[in-house]
Amino acid sequence: MRTVFTTCPLCEATCGLELTVEGDRITKVRGDREDEFSKGFLCPKGASLGTLDADPDRLSAPLVKRDGEFHEVTWDEAFRVVDERLKDFPDRNAVAMYLGNPVAHSLAGGLYAGPLRKALGSRNLFTASTVDQMPKHVQVGHMFGGIFSIPVPDIDRTDFMLVLGADPFSSNGSLWTVPDAPGRFRELQRRGGRFVVVDPRRSRTAAAADQHVVIRPGTDVFLLLALVHELFAQDLVDLGDLAGHVTDHEVIRSHVEAFGPEAVEERTGVDAATIRALARQLAEAERAVVYGRIGTTTVEFGTVASWAVDTLNVLTGNLDRPGGAMWPLPAHNRRGTGTGKGFEVGRWHSRVKGHPEVMGEFPAVTLVDEIETPGEGQVRALFTIGGNPALSLPNSARVSAALSSLDFMVSVDPYLNETTRHADVILPTPPPSRRDHYDIAFLNNSTRNVVKYSRAAIPLEEGRVDETEIFFRLATIFSGLGPAADLDAVAAFQLAGLKKKAGADFEPEGETREERLLDLKLRTGAYGLSLQQLLENPHGIDLGPLTPRLPEILRTPSGKVELTPRPIVDDLPRVRAALRTPETELVLVGRRHLRSNNSWMHNVPALVKGKPLCTLLVNPGDATRIGLADGATAQVTSRVGEVEVLVEVTADIAPGVVSMPHGWGHDQPGTRLTVASEHAGVNVNLLTDDLRIDPLSGTAVLNGTRVRVVPA
Repeated sequence: MRTVFTTCPLCEATCGLELTVEGDRITKVRGDREDEFSKGFLCPKGASLGTLDADPDRLSAPLVKRDGEFHEVTWDEAFRVVDERLKDFPDRNAVAMYLGNPVAHSLAGGLYAGPLRKALGSRNLFTASTVDQMPKHVQVGHMFGGIFSIPVPDIDRTDFMLVLGADPFSSNGSLWTVPDAPGRFRELQRRGGRFVVVDPRRSRTAAAADQHVVIRPGTDVFLLLALVHELFAQDLVDLGDLAGHVTDHEVIRSHVEAFGPEAVEERTGVDAATIRALARQLAEAERAVVYGRIGTTTVEFGTVASWAVDTLNVLTGNLDRPGGAMWPLPAHNRRGTGTGKGFEVGRWHSRVKGHPEVMGEFPAVTLVDEIETPGEGQVRALFTIGGNPALSLPNSARVSAALSSLDFMVSVDPYLNETTRHADVILPTPPPSRRDHYDIAFLNNSTRNVVKYSRAAIPLEEGRVDETEIFFRLATIFSGLGPAADLDAVAAFQLAGLKKKAGADFEPEGETREERLLDLKLRTGAYGLSLQQLLENPHGIDLGPLTPRLPEILRTPSGKVELTPRPIVDDLPRVRAALRTPETELVLVGRRHLRSNNSWMHNVPALVKGKPLCTLLVNPGDATRIGLADGATAQVTSRVGEVEVLVEVTADIAPGVVSMPHGWGHDQPGTRLTVASEHAGVNVNLLTDDLRIDPLSGTAVLNGTRVRVVPA
C-alpha cells in the first residue's frame, strides 16, 4: 500500500487528489489537503476516480472490425491496418479528424494533438469547440489578438460578480479553472461581496446567489447590450487604467443605441428597472467582473454575447485589474511582446456549405454534410480522438447514419461507445492512473497562478501502449513514415526543432518524450521552473495571484485592445433584427449536474445511482397547461427529431422553458457500456437543430431549441 498525489483529470478544476494504491488498483481517493490550489476540495466525480479507472468495460487491447464483428489484435497489427487502409485515400481532404473534449484533459493531447492534426494534412478538421466555447475564442481573438487569451474572474478578490449562462457550483468552472467554486463564492459573500446569476433555471449556483435573474433562453446578448447601453446612458463608463490600452470606446455608444432597457425587457423577460440596477451595481462596485459561459456561447449570437461580456469588463475599468477579469500566466508559457499579427478566419472554406475556417477547423455541424455529399473531396474516412460525436453533435440521428456510411473509421478511445461502435479500428488509451498529468489547457484559465505535475500512479502494464505513442504512431503513418518508424528519432527531431525555436542552450530532462518536451517549456517559460522542481513539489507550486498583463498579453497589430472588431460590429444588425422577433414557442435548454460531466462519466455506478438525472424539467404552470404529471413521460418534438423522456415538474425552471442534460442516450446496439446502458437516459441532441449556428464562430445553437411537448 502506498500514497500517491495527483491531479484529477475529470473536469477543468484541476483538484489535487490523494490516492491510496494497492498493487495495481486505486483503493481510496481523498482530496489532497496540502494541494496549493484546491486545499482538499473533492467532488463526487473525483471521488469516483478509482472506480472509473478500474472500469471492466475499458478496452485493454486494440479492436479491429472484420465482417461486422470486433476482434482483439496486437498493437502492431492495429497500426498496420490503419496504415494499409489509409493508402486508399490519396486525397487527404477525404480524411477527416474529430477531436473531443477528453483530449484537453491529457498531457499527450495538450502536447501532441496539434502536430497530429498537422501531420494528417487535411482541411477537414473538427473539434468539440464548436459545440461549446468557440465564440469565446473568436471574440478574444478579435479583441486581444490571441485565441487563448481568455480573461477569467479573479473571484478571490472581487466585490461583485455577474454570472450568465453558467453553473459553476456544478461545473467547478468552465473556461475558468476554479477548484471549490462553491467555497469561493461563499467567501465572496462572507467578505461583504455579492454575486448575481442570470439563468432561466434555478441552478445550484442561482440558488446560492444574492439575486437570481430569470431570463428567456438565448437572449443574454440583449441583456448584455442593454447593460452596455446603460453604462453610457447613466454616465457610468470609467476605463481607469485601461484608458491608454484600448481603441476609441466612445464608438460603442452608437452601436448599442437600439438596446435600451425598455427595448429588450419583453424579449428577455428581464424588466427595465432590474437592468438599470445591474448596470449601477456593476459600475459602482469597487472591484467587479462579468462571466458568461455556455448559455452565452451555444446560442445564435454567441460571439456578440462574448464580446459584450468583456466590453462590460472594459467599460467599468475591470479588465486586467485585481478583482476583475484577468489573464493567468501559466508556467509553460512565455510572456508576450504586446503586438502581433492579430486574428483572422476564413483562410479556406468547407466544400459543401462554404463555412469559413476558424482556428484551422470547420464547424462540427458540417461534418455530416462533408460525409453525405458526393464529389471531389468527399469525406470517406474519419479519425475520432477522444470524442463521442454520435451523442454530442446536433441532429444525432443524422450523425450516426453518416458515421455508419463511412468507408473507414478509426477511434482513439477507451470505450466501445455510441461513436466507436461505427469504427473499423479502436485504439484504447490507458486509464488515468497510468498516465502522467500536467494541465496544458486548464492552467491558461486558472483563477490563480499555480503549477503541478504528477507521474503515473501505477505503471503501464506490459504490452499496453501509452497515449503519446498512439499519437506518434498515427503521426508517422499520416506523414508516410509508416507504423514501424523509429519514434525516438522522430521525437528527438521534434525536440531539437523546438529547442532551436525557443533559443534553448540546454538539454531538456525527463524519463519520457513528453517529460522532456514539458521540461523545455517550463525552463523557457515565464518563471524559469523545471520538471525536477515540479517533481519535488507533489502538492504543486503556488506562483501567486493573477497580475496585470497589459500590454504584453496583446497580439493585435495596434498593440491595443480592439473594442469594435469589424466582424462583430457587422453582426449587430442581425442582433437588432432578432430583437423585434419575440420567441413564443416552448424552448429547450441543457443543464449540468455535479455528478455528470460528459457521456464518459455514465459508466460509473456512483455517478448514476439514485434519482434519475436525465429528466425533462417542466415548470408547474406549463405542466398543468400541457397535461403533464411529475414522473410521467413526455413526448418532445423538434424540427429534427422526437424523443420520450421522464418528466420532472419543478418551479426551478422558468415558464416557457424545458431542460434536458446532455451526454445521455446509452441505448444504442453494439456498445459495451454495462452501467451506462442500465441508466440509458435520452439523447437531447436527437432534438437540437444542426442548421442553427452562430455564423461568426460556426458554433451550434444547443440552447433555445424550439420544441413541442405533449404527454407520451
